[in-house]
Amino acid sequence: MPKVLPELGVAVGNLRRNLGWSAAELAEKLNIPPNTLSDYERDQRKLSRRKALELIAPMGLDAGALEEAVESVRKTREWGKAGYPAGPAEAEEQKNRVEDMLRRLGTNMAEAFRPVVRLLLVDLRAEADWQLARGYWLQLARRPQERRLEMIRKSRQYGLWTLSALACAESIKAAADNAQQAVELAELAVEIAERVRTEPLFRQRLQGYARFHLANALRVAGDLRRSDVALGKAKKLWSQGEAGDPGLLSEARVLSLEASLRIEQRRLGEALDLIEQALAVDQCELKPDLLVIRARALEQTGDYEGAIATLSQAAPLVTRSNRRLQCILQFNLVGNLCHVKRFEEAAPLLDEVRALAVELGKGLDLLRTRWLQGWLAAGLGRRDEAMATLAKVCDDFAELGIAYDALLAALELAVLYLEEGRTVEVKDLAIRLAPFFKAQGVHREALAALQLFREAAQSETLTVELARQLADYLYRARHNPDLRFEKREGAPLSR
Repeated sequence: MPKVLPELGVAVGNLRRNLGWSAAELAEKLNIPPNTLSDYERDQRKLSRRKALELIAPMGLDAGALEEAVESVRKTREWGKAGYPAGPAEAEEQKNRVEDMLRRLGTNMAEAFRPVVRLLLVDLRAEADWQLARGYWLQLARRPQERRLEMIRKSRQYGLWTLSALACAESIKAAADNAQQAVELAELAVEIAERVRTEPLFRQRLQGYARFHLANALRVAGDLRRSDVALGKAKKLWSQGEAGDPGLLSEARVLSLEASLRIEQRRLGEALDLIEQALAVDQCELKPDLLVIRARALEQTGDYEGAIATLSQAAPLVTRSNRRLQCILQFNLVGNLCHVKRFEEAAPLLDEVRALAVELGKGLDLLRTRWLQGWLAAGLGRRDEAMATLAKVCDDFAELGIAYDALLAALELAVLYLEEGRTVEVKDLAIRLAPFFKAQGVHREALAALQLFREAAQSETLTVELARQLADYLYRARHNPDLRFEKREGAPLSR
């Protein structure tokens, strides 16, 4: 079990966060270091009631507001034992408490603060469940999936909505590196959601939320058919339970997960609409993530300049602690700059991408970064570096069995070989990669184009222009299996 913090410190911290104050902002008003404020909130320093009143005074709160917050913490710990949310009687009690707190804030501030205070009390009430969930998660996380499921099914103590939401968040994290683990965590979230002791409508809402994450994990694993089925169930449950959710589950999150699937399905117009809806309801928590997803959709429509502008808008919003999102954003920005041949702008950014990839320690991230390095070196005229890098990248993708990326890197390398008249190397490249031409993930239309590449390479009739067209096509066709290759005579190329 996690340490249970004193009610006074929890109350001060919740008041600060839910009224929109960062620790740094409040500490500046108080003329104390931010870590001192955090120490008071986390029981690292003794916090008296008098000191607590001093801490909340810059936010315009008084002793009555502090008493209300402390009482809310106390009640959440009682409610946490029985689950959350409860029935209509407690909902009416919460409504009355909102009005009491608004009266203490004064008539001039009441209307402006009404939605904030309502969310404040909702979050305070959920604090007990979050504390319990973090402790239970430590028990579950270190065990294999079969054992975790067994524990959840045997003990009612794991029936917390926050534990399901926590498993959802862990599934999102795992998706960056381990698709199977992401699926297991999402399935765990669904299992927990079905056992939560709470009001039926909220349970449906939570089940929908968990299934959105399952759909996302299946998408990352490449199973788009099952992902779409899971999404359909998720949307139905999410909609049916809407009236039971007082604002605990993020609508922006589920919209973003649906948008990501629509991108993979090449339903890009729908994806962009969903992102706009998510941005409209986001509480300033997911905006950088949403902008990165929007940029990915724009990139796949061929609007590279639009993607660059969107990523540039997102960059200052990403916190330094979110290194994974920083890496994705910078990687995508470099790629889009290369698409429009703005190589000089992309070059200094690649060093940042490489440093982030090394810090994160993900092998596939490092491999894809080297791929960008080869592409960029070619654009800057560093041909020997480009050919050596792309040859190694192509071999590494092939060894990992990532067929589509291996073939893309091979075509980029073939262009460089052909520009130097090295047709024998191109033929050898086509022969070495022949087993991947029918690998999983390479769709029918792409196979037809690759067959053209192989035949032309073997007969040594492949031209630079045709190789460039094939590379451009293969990139665009990755997320559009219906796109057919059409040979163009003298047409401008994007790569």
